[in-house]
Amino acid sequence: MKKSINESNFRDEFQNYNRQDNFSYKGLGALYEWLEQYEEDTGEEVELDVIALCCEYTEYENLEEFVGNYGEGYETIEDIEYKTTVIMIDNDSFIIQDF
Repeated sequence: MKKSINESNFRDEFQNYNRQDNFSYKGLGALYEWLEQYEEDTGEEVELDVIALCCEYTEYENLEEFVGNYGEGYETIEDIEYKTTVIMIDNDSFIIQDF
């Protein structure tokens, strides 16, 4: 059985699992939009698994914060895109698929 959700329901599910602090408000919006686009592009439905999303994706406020976790060798967002999926939130913050 499947249930379609909108962005508000998506945010609510993170709250229900007590995971509202894993992503910023804008970050959750960007992640929702990216998942919606993924579904449209691939024709695959995505099952909402809040815990899996929190384990698989991480939000960073800026490149410096990312480098602090992953080490040197990443000077631009494009450098990160060579390794993994990057979901831009605004000019500085972004979400990556952890690697």
